[in-house]
Amino acid sequence: MAAEHELTPSSYIGHHLTFLQHPVGEGSFWTLNVDSLVTAALLGIFGLGFLWWVVRGATSGVPNKRQAFVELACEFVDNQAKGMFHGDRRFIAPTALTVGMWVLLMNAMDFLPVDWVSGALGLAGVHEWRIVPTADVNTTFALALSVWLLMIYFSIAVKGLGGWIHELFCTPFGFKPLWMSPLLVCFNLLFNLVEYISKPLSHSLRLFGNMYAGEIIFLLLWMMAGAGLVGAFFAIVLGFFWAVFHILIVALQAYIFMMLTIVYISMAHESH
Repeated sequence: MAAEHELTPSSYIGHHLTFLQHPVGEGSFWTLNVDSLVTAALLGIFGLGFLWWVVRGATSGVPNKRQAFVELACEFVDNQAKGMFHGDRRFIAPTALTVGMWVLLMNAMDFLPVDWVSGALGLAGVHEWRIVPTADVNTTFALALSVWLLMIYFSIAVKGLGGWIHELFCTPFGFKPLWMSPLLVCFNLLFNLVEYISKPLSHSLRLFGNMYAGEIIFLLLWMMAGAGLVGAFFAIVLGFFWAVFHILIVALQAYIFMMLTIVYISMAHESH
């Protein structure tokens, strides 16, 4: 029995990479990762609450530190949107700010020591909980597909359904000469389908891959602490330097996801 419960590197990593799941239908597709959903929702509420708290205390005079920080963040996002989108930014800039802040908060959960979180939740009877929602491909795909649907919506809203369909079948190669139009239409549709499919794939998998890899590296470093004093020393040193480097990854991936959101929605307003 003792051998069955012996902690091995594989079981340690496997435990921390196991989702708290709840089936809502037959098959693995109809299974909810409760930990990702709950953590993402709580972080979204926290982010909105923080912005509400700042706005509630905003003044027209000299801003305090928290108001100045948020104003700088809003101005930075608005400038990024202004540089790529030349229309009305009343939707795209707040959307980009919301997405960027939410992804940043979810990425930042990777800084919490997984053993501490796991131990605290274990006392409450929860033995499986992944605390980084963006290390779950379902979360990143949901975010990317939301942006993708917004892109299609704005393409139809700006160009009309007929204009969008015309662009889908007639760009980038056109449809003349007429004797080649069937072949050109097929190439246009194939070209545009590849573009439409690749956008949510690259948008989601880039974020997921970086955060999942960071989570794995943290787990491998913590495992070194079980190799005696020398292992613990190197685990602390390497873990510290990786955490410092990971700050850049966390912020950079949130920035990239936000910028791609602006780019994709901006492209929906353009005609080929």
